[in-house]
Amino acid sequence: MPDLNGKVMIVAGGATGIGAETARQLAESGASVVVGDVALERAEQTAADIRATGGAAEAVGFDLGDEPSIAALVTGTVQRHGRLDGLHLNGVDTSQESQVGDLDALDVDLDTWDRVLRINLRGYLLGIRFAVPELLAGGGGAIVCTSSGVSLVGEATRVSYGVSKAGINALVRHVASRWGKEGIRANAVAPGLVLSDLMRTPEYEPLRNAVLKMTRSPRLGETSDIASMVRFLLSDEAAWINGQVISVDGGATQR
Repeated sequence: MPDLNGKVMIVAGGATGIGAETARQLAESGASVVVGDVALERAEQTAADIRATGGAAEAVGFDLGDEPSIAALVTGTVQRHGRLDGLHLNGVDTSQESQVGDLDALDVDLDTWDRVLRINLRGYLLGIRFAVPELLAGGGGAIVCTSSGVSLVGEATRVSYGVSKAGINALVRHVASRWGKEGIRANAVAPGLVLSDLMRTPEYEPLRNAVLKMTRSPRLGETSDIASMVRFLLSDEAAWINGQVISVDGGATQR
């Protein structure tokens, strides 16, 4: 298990799913974790669960679509804890409008396109913009972004989502190239299908079966599979990994 004692980490989008499991694993390794999410009540529950098991965590409400709240998440963390060592950017637009309006390049609703890119990509840019100076002030640090296997293999629908995730891949490579010599590491994880609570419901059984056939694994992914990779990449054990997009998908994609 990586040693993160004394480290201060932000999980931006940490209330549920991959983000919540990442926050738990970071705290388990000794980090003080700030769980940021637009769903503040659920973020508070995640932080409370971590504290109940002896970890250090607090919840902060913020919105990846709102620049001042992103700034406040980062600067407030540094004000309270005195430093920042790592940032996991994990938020995504889950609005109903985006679920039904993100079609192909001919039919996608342009308001949907703008919203998805604003949250999924512009929000990540802003998180990095506010975090990098704080990481540099501490002598360096790590950023891990949640991308998607869709960014590598393509999809016939969800054009906005796919473009936003491909943009994240380019963004981490940019950060690694620009500040790697100054001790900043930036990587992305590209999950395959992860069994969230929603994905476990009966209506998604056909999708689960179809995706499982495409993997080179006997099972689908769990949130812990992704969180373990994020924790590793945020730790000093990954000191020589920079600018990478790492697939965690049971072998569905091979490069």
